[in-house]
Amino acid sequence: MHFKHTSLPKEYQTYTGRKILINFVGLAVLGLVFVFSMTKGAVKIPVLDIFRVFLGRDVSDKYNIIIYNIRMPQALAAIAVGIGLSVCGVAMQSILRNPLGSPFTLGISHAAAFGAAFSVMFLGAGIMLSSTADAVKIINPYITSLSAFIFSLLAAAIIMIISRIRRASTEVIILTGVALAAFFTAATMFLQYFADDVQLAAMVFWTFGDLSRASWSELTFISIVVALSSVFFYRNRWNYNAIDCGEDTAKGLGVKVEGIRLYSMLLASLVTAVIMAFLGIIGFIGLVCPHIARRIIGNDHRFLIPFSCIVGGILLLTADTFARTFLSPHVLPVSILTAFCGVPVFLWLIVRGYKR
Repeated sequence: MHFKHTSLPKEYQTYTGRKILINFVGLAVLGLVFVFSMTKGAVKIPVLDIFRVFLGRDVSDKYNIIIYNIRMPQALAAIAVGIGLSVCGVAMQSILRNPLGSPFTLGISHAAAFGAAFSVMFLGAGIMLSSTADAVKIINPYITSLSAFIFSLLAAAIIMIISRIRRASTEVIILTGVALAAFFTAATMFLQYFADDVQLAAMVFWTFGDLSRASWSELTFISIVVALSSVFFYRNRWNYNAIDCGEDTAKGLGVKVEGIRLYSMLLASLVTAVIMAFLGIIGFIGLVCPHIARRIIGNDHRFLIPFSCIVGGILLLTADTFARTFLSPHVLPVSILTAFCGVPVFLWLIVRGYKR
């Protein structure tokens, strides 16, 4: 039996071609922002010297040290963290059918931060320093990440249980996240209350999300977790599209909604835990970037997931570059700028009535 080959409709090819082009343009912008971030800092480095360093040409040893030991790990960490938090935000907004879903707004970031603080204070996972450049040094990333993951998983489990009780509404889920964030913030303050002066100063400084703490070892660990999790999220892009059409519709299409929801929340909690364990709380990236991406590229997760990752990398890297140069020679923690950007978006989403 012979089947007649039919090509895809021209309109569909145009539709997908435009989405793919947007992603490639986003990648180009990310590359430009990356190079720009390499040039900015206490020492200004010309763009041509940046490329000479990348190509291994003879350049000043000072430039090599600054780029490879300081700026490149920090810039790559910004990209990795932006990707991780953004892809988690996309997945959580889909599986919870909640436009305000993100690790930060649902309290998972605060739970992970408490777990990391607990491991540093009581499990010997880190040492306290009085240096403003490195207040807490993690000496056992596995214990820290495991502790952060356990508490973030606890927060995620509470959210999932409440979301299943009589199909809790968007408002109930958000209020649950607010309550969890308040609880784990209070628990972190409880730990700080019993710390000595140096520990207290170090712990307060550590809770500020700061990408300058990322060395090549931390970057490698974070990148592996983010990359593997992102593969899982992208492999389930069709399932997220189906869930967006309604849980009953998704089940009718053969999607195992409960399993997708469980594994997605587990991985989102793991990514959040690893990031917060090393770098502190970085808020609103997981909320803002998916919505920016949706406005540009639409709701199709085939294109939304990669573009949200790109937007996350661009936004966090831009914020980090601005934080390093805005009050130079003083360096602001990047979490301050992400909060300034994220709060207006959060309020705007509330005012417009949670509409997707």
